[in-house]
Amino acid sequence: MEIGQLIADRIDALVKERGTNNRAVALAAGMSATGVRDIILRKTKNPTLANLVKIAEVLEVDIADIVGAEPKTPPTISIAGTVGAGARVPLFDAYEKGDGPQVECPQVLSPHRVVAVEVAGDSMEPIYSAGDLLFYTRESADGVPSDAIGHRCVCEDSNGMGWVKQVRAGSEPGLFNLVSLNPGADNQHDVKLKWAARVRLHLPSELAKRI
Repeated sequence: MEIGQLIADRIDALVKERGTNNRAVALAAGMSATGVRDIILRKTKNPTLANLVKIAEVLEVDIADIVGAEPKTPPTISIAGTVGAGARVPLFDAYEKGDGPQVECPQVLSPHRVVAVEVAGDSMEPIYSAGDLLFYTRESADGVPSDAIGHRCVCEDSNGMGWVKQVRAGSEPGLFNLVSLNPGADNQHDVKLKWAARVRLHLPSELAKRI
């Protein structure tokens, strides 16, 4: 948005928020009776900084609230699907172009190649709860990287089922043991995996900013 229009829109919004009117603000700022109206209607296309400072004082805001740069839209991350105790995940990679459900990227992560999945049900209590988001990065379309072994991972088995498990080496190459995060749940042995990716960040549901 062009800066002059941005300033006009901000002043207009602030005047309405304060429950006052353009004339009252203008007179209180030592301007002509139509001074504020002219800025809002863009009749005054380049208002002086001195007048903008006076308007900010009358409206009881910082001058940056009127002339500051338009805030950048925070980067977002795709929510690729849901995971749980055997919950089928038909949405893995369905949003490779970035459309579909999104969550604001946490500050500790870069949005580059990061994907999130949402926990369904209570099968992973007390580690993860329903609605929590788990963030991961897949280095390749398929395969289980060596750094995934021994760690909590988002993974997909050969039957298309999505899981969050601790991945351990199985009895032979290409097979893996999936250790449940819930001590009361059963583990799985010698499972073929399409892929696995370490959980990089766990974000409780109440802290996630869904878009």
